[in-house]
Amino acid sequence: MIDFGRFYQQIACSPLSPWLETLPAQIAAWQRESLHGQFKQWTNSLENLPALTPERLDLLHGVSAQMQSPLAQGQQMRIEKLLRTLMPWRKGPFSLYGVNIDTEWRSDLKWERVLPHIAPLAGRTILDVGCGSGYHLWRMVGAGAKLAVGIDPTQLFLCQFEAVRKLLGDDQRAHLLPLGIEQMPALNAFDTVFSMGVLYHRRSPLEHLWQLKDQLVNEGELVLETLVVEGDANTVLVPGERYAQMRNVYFIPSALALKNWLEKCGFVDVRIADHCLTTSEEQRRTDWMTSESLADFLDPHDSSKTVEGYPAPLRAVLVARKP
Repeated sequence: MIDFGRFYQQIACSPLSPWLETLPAQIAAWQRESLHGQFKQWTNSLENLPALTPERLDLLHGVSAQMQSPLAQGQQMRIEKLLRTLMPWRKGPFSLYGVNIDTEWRSDLKWERVLPHIAPLAGRTILDVGCGSGYHLWRMVGAGAKLAVGIDPTQLFLCQFEAVRKLLGDDQRAHLLPLGIEQMPALNAFDTVFSMGVLYHRRSPLEHLWQLKDQLVNEGELVLETLVVEGDANTVLVPGERYAQMRNVYFIPSALALKNWLEKCGFVDVRIADHCLTTSEEQRRTDWMTSESLADFLDPHDSSKTVEGYPAPLRAVLVARKP
């Protein structure tokens, strides 16, 4: 079973300590009642992975762990086999002792787009909402974060995160909790809050923005990355049953409309930092994620449209401050 006790100890004497009034009971209830049918199989893979401490660790330029001398071929093959039992791997990539996890998303490209526009992360306590397998948590640590906390209810992502952590020397600077943001109390305790690739999945996007604001300290920074459409400050796409084959897409605003939403929720200094079309360089099928990906979600005769006829995925990064 995954141990959250060390995280509780870590935050006990920090501004996050009020979280301990609710978090342990929530995790205990999740362990008792909500485990995925394959969770035992995934945690068996975790237990069988070797606990390694890398002699060369690079979280600044990627997520890479190496020894001075390569691992024996048998050990490397065993690590790869165990990591493959945790497929599909969607967010990455990871380079772990010669095992290169080529994930569906090149999350490093998103990080390179985001990082130049935000306040330096050195010494900060950070929350990453909907963090997936935690790739960006490790990049936040590489950028000097004091503590990077991710929340994501998808249990496979938790197991992937813990597998990577075990191979990174059991690093305690990053943690992933199997929660949604609606389960969090208003902590007002994080210096930076990231929400990347989440907003369009929320039935009430303004409620999501308020929830993000409730986690920030005064003068804290929100980094919001999401799907947008071209248009003016009143443009919002409300897709039908599916958008790019995804069922749970509710509202896709223009970047200008999203700027208005942030200001309506009380954020200030709102900046549209980046606009970028999603390409098959950034999202594609790989040997580690073998089901459909971006190429299958676009109109085969017109890549500027999704298969449903909507504008192809365009993403924006907005940065804002809580006064």
